[in-house]
Amino acid sequence: MTSGVNHGFRKSLAHVLGINIGFPIMVIAVGFGLVTLFRQFPNIYLMIKIIGILYLLFLAYKIATLPVEFTAKEKKRPFTFMQAATFQWVNPKAWVMAVSAIIAFTSSASSENTEVFYIAAAYLVFGLPCSLFWLSMGSGLQTVLKKPTFITWFNRFMALILVLSIVPMIESTIVI
Repeated sequence: MTSGVNHGFRKSLAHVLGINIGFPIMVIAVGFGLVTLFRQFPNIYLMIKIIGILYLLFLAYKIATLPVEFTAKEKKRPFTFMQAATFQWVNPKAWVMAVSAIIAFTSSASSENTEVFYIAAAYLVFGLPCSLFWLSMGSGLQTVLKKPTFITWFNRFMALILVLSIVPMIESTIVI
């Protein structure tokens, strides 16, 4: 959505496609090897989750406090296809999503490899339309977000949504 706001729909397509091709590839890689490591050493998975939560909270803070002058003046180019695809490998939220999906939706009773491909295909099939929807929403907001006050409130709202998206991760991490 942010890329749509800052760069428009067309210029952000490569970014969206990179995410939606790169993430399923990451799911396959995680499913074919790394999930075994996480099952043997659950503390590694817990550590990735905690780092991911902290990183996303930090990002939410940065988004909420982003100066409007920065937003208006600094117009960087959107991610390229390769930048967006490879970014998934350093994105803690992507790691948590990929590992969680593999652990939750595979079973040793059937072919894990087939299930991994189904999970990756589900992300590919459903992720792209959802991402394109968010991109079009951001692109549509370009005309609305002309005033600094609107930009400030938009950034705060997006930060709040990011924090709310973390709540399930926090709940599943805290054992009461």
